[in-house]
Amino acid sequence: MIDRSTVEAAWRLIQPHVRRTPVIELPAGSFGVAAPLALKLEAMQVSGSFKGRGAFHKLLASAVPAAGIVAASGGNHGAAAAYAARALGHRAEIFVPTIASPAKVARLKAYGAIVHQIGPVYAEARAASERRAAETGALIVYAYDDPVVFAGAGSVALEFAEQAKFDTLLVAVGGGGLIAGCAAAIGADVKIVAVETEGTPTLHEALRAGQPVDVAISGIAADALGASRIGTPNFEIARKLVRESVLVSDDAVRTAQRALWDELRVIAEPAGATGLAALMAGAYRPAAGERVATLICGANTELASIG
Repeated sequence: MIDRSTVEAAWRLIQPHVRRTPVIELPAGSFGVAAPLALKLEAMQVSGSFKGRGAFHKLLASAVPAAGIVAASGGNHGAAAAYAARALGHRAEIFVPTIASPAKVARLKAYGAIVHQIGPVYAEARAASERRAAETGALIVYAYDDPVVFAGAGSVALEFAEQAKFDTLLVAVGGGGLIAGCAAAIGADVKIVAVETEGTPTLHEALRAGQPVDVAISGIAADALGASRIGTPNFEIARKLVRESVLVSDDAVRTAQRALWDELRVIAEPAGATGLAALMAGAYRPAAGERVATLICGANTELASIG
């Protein structure tokens, strides 16, 4: 298992390449939440999501061959891997499922990546990417179940803890890279709460079963939170350090997206608004005096989609 020192080392390595994203602190009552609330606008990170941190760490910590990199993604990780590869002078091939949003596919191409859309779900895109890497010798940059990647992702929690005081951090979960990195970084000091949609309950079902299990994926956040099984190293960290797991409806996510735009003029994709949705819908209810925080972790969507 990685720990805080691993995440701290990753943060030092990637700092010259990523942004220190802003935090908005709001009083109790904001967005209908009874507790003081801190929002970290990680959607303003390079490539439009927290994924830039993990992608840069993987490339900087690895010997990248002449064939470059290969990655599979619902879109955000692919964009981050493509962005990091371009910045560091490497070739990139990205495999995405056919449900990936047009905005995400367009961003991949804008970063100079060769894009392949394969299969309806992430697992099929990942299998295709692994076959391609075996053919070419490219470095595989996994989206979430590589400790090098999620150590980089966890740097967002260290940065957030420097910027604001909070007792509880709500984290959206797909394959589990972000929550594993955040939990390793600050889970000993802060209550970590996992948030997933009802259509993407990967960690929730794994915790119930006591081990990673396959789940059916559907709904509004399937492109970003659509891993059908939690990563094994991610699960090992989560079951030790994640205190609670909650689910939210697609409607709750849409409401949170709209509220972010209406109140703050902040655009969030569904995955990026999932933590706030849990607070607004009451899936997680803070105790009296509890200070809560969440990450607006991605914004790779179109403004029209939140209307």
